[in-house]
Amino acid sequence: MSIQPGAYLPDTSIAVFDGEIQQHRTSDLFVGRKVVLFAVPGAFTPTCSSKHMPGYVKHFQAFRQRGIEVMCLSVNDAYVMQAWAQAQQVPTGLLMLADGNGNFTRALGLELDGTAYGMGLRARRFALYAEDGLVKQLHLEAPGELNVSTAEAMLAAIED
Repeated sequence: MSIQPGAYLPDTSIAVFDGEIQQHRTSDLFVGRKVVLFAVPGAFTPTCSSKHMPGYVKHFQAFRQRGIEVMCLSVNDAYVMQAWAQAQQVPTGLLMLADGNGNFTRALGLELDGTAYGMGLRARRFALYAEDGLVKQLHLEAPGELNVSTAEAMLAAIED
């Protein structure tokens, strides 16, 4: 069962890239903050690189002006997330969460079995909005879709 609005985000260890790679507890990343966390099935994959991430880069300041932090989650290692952040010109402050073993993704219940495509365990495409670690909104994409988890959709959903 996947995490739902009204539940707290699970506490696991995760690698974070924001100018450098560091290990953090997810509880420390979310406590005392308003956060949009969006997940992609894979760094450098076509939809993630050409559509999903660019929207968050473009609208990063709009989130910040509302006092909202932005984080990107992927089941990739920290060095892949670092390279992808540089390739996508991710602004400082947009945290890249590298869930290399998928522990956080599994704890969320939002994993995707991509073994049929040679990708192994991945995160489903989603975005959530949390305040102080409490999930307020969860927007899961249907397979092959990119509609409800875009930066534009999340900005509109949070304003409602």
